[in-house]
Amino acid sequence: MPYSEYRPDLMGTATLLPTGAFEAGSYQSFTLTYVAGRFGLDDTGSLKIAFRFASDLGGLQFEDPQAPGYTTIEASNGAVLETKWEFKRNIRPWSKSLYIGVKKHFLAEGDTITIRFGDNRQGSPGLRLQTFCETCFEFKVFVDAIATYDYVALPTSPSISIVPGPPETWKAYLPTLVTIDSPFRLSIKADDKWGNPSNLIDRTLKLECSEEIAGLPATVLFRKGQFACIVEQLKLEKPGDVTIRILDETGIELACSNPLRAVENTQLVHFWGDLHGQSCETLGTNSAEEYFTFGRDRAFLDVCSHQGNDFQITAEFWTELNQITQRLNQPGRYVCFPGYEWSANTAVGGDRNIFYRSEGRPIFRSSHAQVAELNDESNDAHNAHDLFDALSHEDVVMYAHCGGRYADITYAHDGRLETSIEIHSAWGTFEWLLHDAFKNDFRIGIVANSDGHKGRVGASHPGASFFGAYGGLTCFLAAELSREAIFEAQRRRHHYATTGTRLYLTTTADLPDGSRVYDRDPKLFDKAKSTCALQAIMGDIVKLSKDRVEFSFEVFGSAPIESIEIRNGLEVINTIRPYQRAIPGHRIRVVYQGAEYRGRARAVLWDGTATITGNNIERAQQFNNWNKDRGLTLKSKNNLAWSAVTTGNFGGFDLWIENKTAGSLVLETNHVKAEIDIVDIGFDPREFSAGGLGKAIKIYRLPDEMTTRHVQHTQTVDISPQEDTRLFVCITQEDGHQAWSSPIYLFR
Repeated sequence: MPYSEYRPDLMGTATLLPTGAFEAGSYQSFTLTYVAGRFGLDDTGSLKIAFRFASDLGGLQFEDPQAPGYTTIEASNGAVLETKWEFKRNIRPWSKSLYIGVKKHFLAEGDTITIRFGDNRQGSPGLRLQTFCETCFEFKVFVDAIATYDYVALPTSPSISIVPGPPETWKAYLPTLVTIDSPFRLSIKADDKWGNPSNLIDRTLKLECSEEIAGLPATVLFRKGQFACIVEQLKLEKPGDVTIRILDETGIELACSNPLRAVENTQLVHFWGDLHGQSCETLGTNSAEEYFTFGRDRAFLDVCSHQGNDFQITAEFWTELNQITQRLNQPGRYVCFPGYEWSANTAVGGDRNIFYRSEGRPIFRSSHAQVAELNDESNDAHNAHDLFDALSHEDVVMYAHCGGRYADITYAHDGRLETSIEIHSAWGTFEWLLHDAFKNDFRIGIVANSDGHKGRVGASHPGASFFGAYGGLTCFLAAELSREAIFEAQRRRHHYATTGTRLYLTTTADLPDGSRVYDRDPKLFDKAKSTCALQAIMGDIVKLSKDRVEFSFEVFGSAPIESIEIRNGLEVINTIRPYQRAIPGHRIRVVYQGAEYRGRARAVLWDGTATITGNNIERAQQFNNWNKDRGLTLKSKNNLAWSAVTTGNFGGFDLWIENKTAGSLVLETNHVKAEIDIVDIGFDPREFSAGGLGKAIKIYRLPDEMTTRHVQHTQTVDISPQEDTRLFVCITQEDGHQAWSSPIYLFR
């Protein structure tokens, strides 16, 4: 379903050469031979060789025999063929397809069509494979033998395996908050150039730490065939902040871990999760089993869930998903939630993530669009209002999010169930969802996930496609690693979101006597319980007796901190920049940002040049560029060119110039043209708007070198007498990563 199932055994066969395992992102040449079956292939009949929606396989072309992707097609009997490479003209998930139509004549049984993908006989480097790994990458063959345009999938399609390349980028992970004497682990991996964990490593690594960590060896052996090296049963015996450096045999640093804070005691510790992605059974890559084990063993997640599109989840797959989460859920080690994505059109509410606390619960689909079995169609919830009604009796937590479709929380929202909104994923950054919530006085938390389709939950590189951002993560503040504790953290909005980095963050509000903190929103729950408290944390809802509080935050970044905005809802009430602003240096930052609009075609392609007149560029460096097909080229001492894509997020580059004040900077892009004298570029951004949804160029100074990763600040905030005061922070690091705390909601 929904392809025809009529006699696939009579539709022919297909073979592929060569076969085996091939490196992700490499250039290869393949020959696929289709042999017509009993019916032959009629005049105006056709084939489709299809690939998954998620694949970033290089495009096919038929004109330039020396360029990448050159593809040739010929029929053994001389039939005239028509060919098209179509990006989204086939039924999902097989969206990308090569169409081969019989334009003149026909094929009889035994006649062949030979397709040479990446035909290198005349100089083409070949076809570039997708940039992420897949156990079974199919060349899915569909046949319209009788010229009805009703395609039948062959019983067996050719396939290859796509595997990682050599290591390029090393990474090390620690938890961000533990209690002293509690065991924790250090996880080390090395990604290939496309972000796939590599198993082509065989070396000894040195480990260094400024503080003594019980159980930390001086060296570890990373063996070939392993995708990760994990050091278990580490302990800190006194409070403090630590990072661990990973060095090669000669002492050169390969990676530095994220920061870890150890405290004597705390009610809540930190657990990292990515709860939003899918596998090949719907629109993603690799199996659901592989999806969850990647999250546990290669992304080092504490919490995970699967979010397949509901209109593709069969009853059989729903049962399988529940069996997987039940089997892999391991309290204290790895928490897995059963769940799905309610994938309705935006007109009736848009995308929602649904998480159950236990297995065996019903699935309320937005439709049965690609599910043939209709025996449970009576459960369908065709709009968000119906969905909230259906789930009102379930033990469930929901998020609103923006993927292909976007959630319209102004159309429908139930804060009893929908506790948070997802404002970052591999699809981009969507703070406008947060603005919708504040404008409607919703009390919601902030989360980020990957919404990944490439089989890399928790470490979701966007690859070489139109995805323009690295997938996000959520840090849950919970008493323990269990379904019950994580659900309570979700319901109380005790969590913060990042664009995929792991930094330490805490926000608090010191409260006057008589303040009460609620366990549930008293506007929505008649029996919401409250306790007297002198301090609130992120996500709390607080009733105050007085009209001001002391709001504090502390952040220990995974990279130097560029800025921290303290926000009250839609208002930025203070911006902290932890560096001296008195004397401009040699460094200029150029930022490009934004989206075209809220829907699917939101991606903004930034192609541009930067020219320095009356001065020279000493060096330049791009940040937040996740696509290896794009990048920055320094053409001369006065000129550079770049290409990038944004989807609501931002990227940019830094220029270190020879003279601090001389000359001017001229930017030429496909959206913005700007010229500014170097002397007029200061630490406060100059913005050049380009319309759309926050499309803009920003230009400002940064210190030549930045080192501050730890920032604390306290601010007195007046409380509104009529409406909620919603206090949270947005952190931006030098490397382009961001983080958002869930708001503290305070009312009189």
